[in-house]
This record gives sequence, C-alpha cells and structure tokens, in this order.
Amino acid sequence: MPVWGALAVAAYFAAAAALVLYGANCYVMIALFRRRAGAAAQERRAVRARHARLLERPELPVVTTQIPIYNEFNVAARAMQAACRMRWAPGRHQVQVLDDSTDETRALVDATAARLRAAGHEVEVLRRPDRTGYKAGALAAGLERARGELIAVFDADFVPPEDFLLRTVPFMLEDPGLGLVQARWGHLNCEGSLLTRAQAIGIDGHFLVEQSARAYNGLFMNFNGTAGLWRRAAIEGAGGWQGDTLTEDLDLSYRAQLAGWRTYYVPDVVVPAEIPEDLGAFKSQQFRWAKGSIQTAKKLLPQLLRAPLPAFTRLQALLHLTHYLVHPLMLVVALLALPVLLVVELRLGPALFALLAGALALAMAAPSALYAVSQRAAYPDWRRRLLYLPALVAVGMGIAVSNTRAVLQALLGRASPFERTPKRGERERKRYRARHKAVIPLEVALGLYCAYSLGVYLARGQYLVGPFLALYAAGFLFVGLLGLAHGLGLADRPRRRRLAPTGPAPAPAAATKPLRARAAASVPPSAVLPGTRTGTPSAGGSLGCVGRRGAATRL
Repeated sequence: MPVWGALAVAAYFAAAAALVLYGANCYVMIALFRRRAGAAAQERRAVRARHARLLERPELPVVTTQIPIYNEFNVAARAMQAACRMRWAPGRHQVQVLDDSTDETRALVDATAARLRAAGHEVEVLRRPDRTGYKAGALAAGLERARGELIAVFDADFVPPEDFLLRTVPFMLEDPGLGLVQARWGHLNCEGSLLTRAQAIGIDGHFLVEQSARAYNGLFMNFNGTAGLWRRAAIEGAGGWQGDTLTEDLDLSYRAQLAGWRTYYVPDVVVPAEIPEDLGAFKSQQFRWAKGSIQTAKKLLPQLLRAPLPAFTRLQALLHLTHYLVHPLMLVVALLALPVLLVVELRLGPALFALLAGALALAMAAPSALYAVSQRAAYPDWRRRLLYLPALVAVGMGIAVSNTRAVLQALLGRASPFERTPKRGERERKRYRARHKAVIPLEVALGLYCAYSLGVYLARGQYLVGPFLALYAAGFLFVGLLGLAHGLGLADRPRRRRLAPTGPAPAPAAATKPLRARAAASVPPSAVLPGTRTGTPSAGGSLGCVGRRGAATRL
C-alpha cells in the first residue's frame, strides 16, 4: 500500500470512529433526559408554588431587559413592545435597547421608544460610536448603565411572553448561587417552508433533550445568547462579556460555571422567535455558531481540563464545546471513501458485516433518535412533524462545507466580523441578505462526487458504506441546489403573517391585571392560536411551534 493510501485509510477510519463517538453520545443525552425529566418538572412546580404571589411582595429585584439590535428594521419594534409587556413590579423594570444600527432602524427604535416612554415604561436607547466587540461589546456597554441586579437578554427577533419574569425570577430568589436561567426557544414561522420545518426539529432537539439532559444532571450547559435571565454578579464575577469569540454566550456561560455559578433550564418557559427562511441566512447563523464554538473551545478547554471536575462532566463538556467538529469529520469521510476503496480490498464475513453495519446504523441514527424524542415530548402531532426529519438530515450533512470552513478559520485563528442573521418579521419592509454563495458550486460538486463514489462502491459489491454515501450525496445536492434557487430568487415565497402579538405595550400600571385578561385585550383576533388563548404562551403553556393541528403540549 502506498504511503498516501495508508494515510488516507488512517484518516478515514479515524474520522469515522470520531463520528461514531459523537453520534453515540446522543443516546447518552436521551438517557440523561429521561432519567430526570419528571423530577425536574416537579421541582419547577414546587418553586413556582412557593412564589405564586410574587408581585405582592414589597421588595422585588430590579430587572434590566437588554435588547441588542443591529439593522433589524423588520423586528425591532416588536421586540421592544414585547419586552415592555412583561409583567413586573412598577418602577423595577428597565428596558435597554442596545442599538448599533446604521440604517433606518435607528429612527424606528427612537420612535418606538418615545411611544413606550409616553405609556409609562422605562426604555433607554444606548448607542456606541462603533461596533467594538459586536454583540458582546453592546451588552457590556449596556451593563455599565443597567440598574438591575437581574439581566434578561432577548435578541431582536424574540417575543418574550408576558409572564417570562414571573416564571424565571423565582429560581433566582430560591438560589443565591444561581447565575443563569435559560428558557426554551419557540418558533414563530416553523411551518413557512421545508427548511424552517427542518430547523425547528433541530432546535427542539437541542432545547428539549440536550439542554435538559445537561441541566438536570449537573453538567455544563450553555446560555443560548437570548431568552435567558442572568444574575449581574455572575456576569461580572466571570469576567464580563468578552468579544474575542463569535459565541459570547457560550463563552460567558462556561466561564461562569467554571467560576462556581450554577445554571438552570426551564423548558416550560417558551420564547418564540423567527427561524431563518433563507438558506444563506441559515448558513450565516450556523457559520457563526460553528466558528464561535471552536474559538470558545480553544480558549477554555485548557482551563476546563485542569478544573477539579468529575471525569464524566469533563468529557461531556469536551464533546459539547467541540461538537461542530462533526462537519469537517463528515467531509473527510465523504472525500476519502473513494480513495480508500481503491487501495483497500474490504472483504467481510456475514457475521462481521452484520456487526459493523448494525453499529454504523445505530451511530448514524442517533441524532434522529434524539430529534424524535424531542418531538414526542413536546407536540401532540409529533408523528406528522417527523415526516420532515429527512430534510433535517439532508441539511445537517449539506452544510458540512460551510461549517468546515468556519471550523478551519477558528482553528487557524482567522478573525471575521459578527454577522447577524437577517430577519423578515411579520412583513418584510426592508430586505436583508446574508452572503454565503461562494460554497454553492463546491456543495453541488461534492454531491456529484459522492454519487459517483456510491456507484463505484455498489459496482464492486461494497454495500457497507453505500447508505452513508447516498446520504452525503443527497445532503450536498439538496443544500447546494436549494442555495442556488434561493440565490436566484426562485425559492422566495409570499410572507405569511407571524403568530405573535404586535399591538402596543400596556402601561406599567396594568401590571397587576390578570394575565389572561390583559393578553386577550392586547392581541388582535387574527393572532389567537388554536390550543391557546393568545399568541403569547400563558402560564404553564408552551408555544414550541404552532401548526395546523394546534399548539405544543405542556411540559
């Protein structure tokens, strides 16, 4: 065997083994989720029962809600209004709009803030001379002016429910060592297209299973950048917001936990948000997450490995921080499958073939199993939703080219700006575009290459790797051709009305009015959803993704 052949074989099997490890860990997450889900739900109910009359207390902590914005004309006003709808003690809720915008969003933010202040809300708009540190820099600058000892953070496309603070603050009051309460992401537009349906399943898998499994079992979990409540002392005690990675949220949450702060996850508090409907926007978001995760791993892994932690906790943190390595690993397997076939004559007996095929099939099916568990845990129509799982598998494999580029940039220390994900809002009044078209020809070429490799394998009677090559071919071609269609404007669709309240925020004096009555009064009739009284989740409810057959079930 030539030297290049030996190297190719070694790299191929090493990448395949690593993929099996990451895949098998999905089963670990499922087991951990099921192990503690019931007890965690009872604990949440008990805590909230002890704080059932929260607003009647004479002294409540001041809460500052931060909304970082950069050119979000389509959604900025909605986020500001939703933040001001959140029920809290009068005079103890400050809303900060951290506006780094350079377009018409500035005027919209100023006009919306003026209306909200006239209605009695404390709304402050903060602007910086430049975008130093991007989102992390904006959050850090806002923290210097914040009055609150508790800090809620929402991205501009998120619509927090009115009872968000009432359902998250009690956990902070119960545990002085708690630094973060993370809520679950819901979806305003999950049924807009095949792409949004696939993304919704992927997001649910992370929030319903992975985040729950980590939080319930004392493992490191991450702040997701939005829909969370921080204790100010935890932010400052961990070193504050830092802009040296593209995932300032992951970075801060790990630093806080390494500093001894605890985290808590509440899957029954759902904050609906917008899913990227354009493939370029989705790739841009994934690129940022992939690159930022590896940057954070490079930054914190030495400290994490030295920390006095149980071996299992350390292993799970390692797999968590480096999870985006699966994309370059998939690319290695796809590229080397054909060369390995040319230099290795693989002959397996029936028993060994069945054993290897079964092991590979279980590893390949692990992520899908995790997603299936999440859908069943949240939705009464989970079987219908699983019909879109193949699209998620295809997208997950197809973005390997773009995410591999992100991972390599992170490993090589190449800097890149923070590119926010374009949002369309209820009505796309201003169009923002993400730039991720350069890899489309490469994705199509890789799809054709994998299809050719599949044909060669089948012609030689090598069936073990065939299903994997078929999935790679389908994934690369699906993402490449969809990206081409979006780039040419062939996949654009008329905008659908969002399932979120957009009316003006009520005055703070109405804070003691019953939630159900206030919600019904402030939401237009067209926003009322089947299975819920309003488009905003009520206490104990859930708005994971509302479709034709009703809302998500309660957790």
